[in-house]
Amino acid sequence: MDRIFFISQIIIALLFSGCNEQNSLTIDDLSCENLANPIGIGTTIPGLSWKIKSEKNGTFQKAYQLLVASDSNLLDEDKADLWNSEKVLSPESVLIPYSGTVLDSKYACYWKVRIWDQDEKVTAWSRIATFSIGLLKESAWKASYIGLHSKSGDICPLLRKSINISETGERIFIHVNSLGYHEVYINGVKTGNAILAPAVSQFSKRSHSVTYDITSSVIQGRNDIVLWTSKGWYSKGLPGVVHEGPLVRAQIEKYSNGAWETIAVTDSLWMGRNSGYSDTGTWRPGQFGGEIVDGSIILPDLSASSLENAFWTKVSVIEVPGHEATPQTAESNVITDSIKAVSIRKLGENTWLVDMGTTLTGWTEVKFSSLKPGQEIILDYCDHLDKNGSFVNQGQIDLYLASGKGNESFRNRFNYHGYRYLKISGINPEPRKEDITAFPIRTGYTLASSFECSDNDLNDIHDMIYYTLQCLSLGGYLVDCPQIERLGYGGDGNASTETAQTMFDLSPLYSNWLEAWADCIREDGGMPHTAPNPYPAGGGPYWCGFIITASWKTFQNYGDKRVLEKYYPVMQKWLGYVEKYSSSGLLQPWPETDYRAWYLGDWASPEGVDHTNQSSIALVNNCFIAVCYETMQKIAGVLGKNNDADKFSIRSKEIKKLVHDEFFDSIRKIYGSGIQIDLTYPLLAGIVPDSLENQVKASLYDEIRTHRKGHIATGLVGIPVFTEWVTNEREADLMYSMLKKREYPGYLYMIDNGANTTWEHWNGARSRIHNCYNGIGSWFYEAVGGIRKDENFPGYQHILIDPQIPEGVTWANTTKETPYGTVSVKWKLENGNFGMDIIVPSGCTASIKVPPGGQNCKLNGKHFDSNQSWLTIDNGTYNLTCNL
Repeated sequence: MDRIFFISQIIIALLFSGCNEQNSLTIDDLSCENLANPIGIGTTIPGLSWKIKSEKNGTFQKAYQLLVASDSNLLDEDKADLWNSEKVLSPESVLIPYSGTVLDSKYACYWKVRIWDQDEKVTAWSRIATFSIGLLKESAWKASYIGLHSKSGDICPLLRKSINISETGERIFIHVNSLGYHEVYINGVKTGNAILAPAVSQFSKRSHSVTYDITSSVIQGRNDIVLWTSKGWYSKGLPGVVHEGPLVRAQIEKYSNGAWETIAVTDSLWMGRNSGYSDTGTWRPGQFGGEIVDGSIILPDLSASSLENAFWTKVSVIEVPGHEATPQTAESNVITDSIKAVSIRKLGENTWLVDMGTTLTGWTEVKFSSLKPGQEIILDYCDHLDKNGSFVNQGQIDLYLASGKGNESFRNRFNYHGYRYLKISGINPEPRKEDITAFPIRTGYTLASSFECSDNDLNDIHDMIYYTLQCLSLGGYLVDCPQIERLGYGGDGNASTETAQTMFDLSPLYSNWLEAWADCIREDGGMPHTAPNPYPAGGGPYWCGFIITASWKTFQNYGDKRVLEKYYPVMQKWLGYVEKYSSSGLLQPWPETDYRAWYLGDWASPEGVDHTNQSSIALVNNCFIAVCYETMQKIAGVLGKNNDADKFSIRSKEIKKLVHDEFFDSIRKIYGSGIQIDLTYPLLAGIVPDSLENQVKASLYDEIRTHRKGHIATGLVGIPVFTEWVTNEREADLMYSMLKKREYPGYLYMIDNGANTTWEHWNGARSRIHNCYNGIGSWFYEAVGGIRKDENFPGYQHILIDPQIPEGVTWANTTKETPYGTVSVKWKLENGNFGMDIIVPSGCTASIKVPPGGQNCKLNGKHFDSNQSWLTIDNGTYNLTCNL
């Protein structure tokens, strides 16, 4: 594939080259493992990437040279002590595997790259980038897990030690492996901007470590090290939890004179105390609680004098059962904004309702004045008010106990809330809006897309989904909702993966999440419905098969073949479990277990649509299994496992035939129960014979227009299925008409009822920040925006540019950040004239769909034959015009 792509690049470049002026190439956006200058990665063979910018069409990388060294001063061709790749003939610039001196835990590396273009012109060296290796093996850890004993295990203890450093060294790292959340403070100052660290994991199998560079924080002489910890998901009774309260181990490493030295570790000599924070939640559905903050216990700061004047007790060293402790692969959580309250109204004596003006996931800060010692202030949160305008109890409550020492404030630290409304009780007079601030939180990935068009309704729907997914991507995975369950459901994940990976750069996040899925598979191949899997949760095969579908989409969107290689055995193991319950050839319901509940087809359909019909459940699940086998055929092909690919192909075709024979009603020309998903999924999955396709489509159109009055009428499984089918079939007008409906059910119905995040149910029941209905988001980019992947060239190496223009939309501006750079498509339709501006990043090619019926077509001012269906272009900037 790479060779074909390379040759095509050369040919296209020659076709487009008409002058000999100097190309202007620059190298930017260097990354390691898809992270910028990562500290403490979890592999010794990291993938190195860069992006290329050019001012001239048709330029491309012909070769590259990488230098990697243990010191920035050694980044020279003659001195690079870790790797000098020499000149490598290759157009590849994404995830180039490190191939130098064998690395190990603690290595800190510096690197840079230069490239040659198709004319053998070489660029200057790039800027210097860095990466370091975390602690990869248990033998690298010298630290012990420590914790502070408490009766309830709910306190968030401060753990401290003072160390003397005679010489600061060239670099100093602290590696922290916490079971529960942690923050690191050096000499009274918090290290880094990460919060709620580390990312989630399945504690019975794995915990994560995070590495911090504290070189600039330590000083010669005394240094006060404080670890502030909290239980988070490390909650009593959940898998792998062996202690009532959080545990942590940490070690500080100093690099000098070419070697690393361990200068401090957690052990029995550390001291601890109650920080004044405690967690009230059980971390079960509806019981995530919040935090109690006792102002009389909180230290004024973590300076040396404050630490010395506080009372401390000895910590306990705790033995933790064997599990893998591996470096976190995803970005840490970060605060992305600050939001002030928009209104406050009185509910009763000393009780106030605060409206933040938007739903959000994050922390809250409230400033107080003139409180009495011991005064209790209750902060209660919800994401919506009921139909009577009353506060909805969602089990999200914080409590502040006043010290009475003047100006005070409450601020979350180790728990968070999904909310819009805040009820404050126990305070008088009325709090001020400027004293109440919300801090939205998400995993610190890059926003990687933009969309805007002439129709404001479409913009509003897009923006709602764009924002919703940010509210749900916290902790290195996608949760169903942040306030009630916080679970990484595979069904919700499958429903939104294409949209989320289009909108954001989520390769590291999915690396973390897929690892959790692999950790959760059982010995017999059974899969849970969520990962991590702390307790049983509802779902069905569409939930369990996330390991296949999400791995494939991650490969398609980011071009990382290693994802397929790593999880291929897990996929095979799960399909073996599927076969165990497919004795008749089709999958039959499997039993509930102690880690998995229910057996769903679709879920959260609108009122009047029966997704519980057994025929629909069986149809939906077997359509999904057929698609899984078809996907496995592709995965096996990519991995060069041709025999496996043939077997998967045969099995997929067998299932498709059996599904048609079992579920097609030849009289009514429907499948299953005839609801929208029952008709769409067989069409999308290739189950419907060609001779019946038009009849089944007619049944689908009738179901939509006659029985559902033109509305979307599916749940979380049906939304992405219908979206993919509509996009493939170029049914832009149909989708547009459905999205424009303002009555129930629909996205505009949500917006007209105050939503700026999507709901769990079409009628707004339970959660108003949810991941059920976000699968529609890919349509804005792939259909209206016209930017689609070519499955044969993963990672957008080849881009299909094919805007589908609904009647009534006159322009759209869309961008998508790819592993190679930004692709941009801006089109406009005016007075019968169609114009489109296109930017294709270097390293990619594209095919443009020529507008049907176009006349007087020009590309960059030059006429071309408008009878051809597709026009192939190389990277660069283009303008296409046609008369329609």
